[in-house]
Amino acid sequence: MADTENTRKRADRDRREAESYGATRLSRDLLPIYDNLRRAMETVTDDLRTREAGFVEGIDLTMREVLNIFSKHGLKIIAPQVGDRFDPAVHQAMFEAPLPDTRAGDIIQVATEGFLLHDRLLRPAQVGVSSTPASRPDT
Repeated sequence: MADTENTRKRADRDRREAESYGATRLSRDLLPIYDNLRRAMETVTDDLRTREAGFVEGIDLTMREVLNIFSKHGLKIIAPQVGDRFDPAVHQAMFEAPLPDTRAGDIIQVATEGFLLHDRLLRPAQVGVSSTPASRPDT
């Protein structure tokens, strides 16, 4: 009886995990589409928005639909900001550089956003990190 119950519990756990994380590969494959749409929207100027309103609106609507689908399937954006502290659990340091008026470990640049699939890291946010040493009092 105990073996049967354990097998049932294991099957239930495996089914729930497959439902939540079965689309991991597909999700990873969709991230470059999000990145490209984001880059496209970042280059839109007010002049372009006026001259090509339909085109820009199409890109914006596509981006919104991608975000809705991500949300529906449990993808969450990790969007660090400049000045946030580096967290190795969700960030990947692409470079370190000394930058005045920052502390070592502060994010100084965000290259790409990261993503979680439910509670699992799908892609870390790629960031640049300050390596400015702590200032020492003069002796």
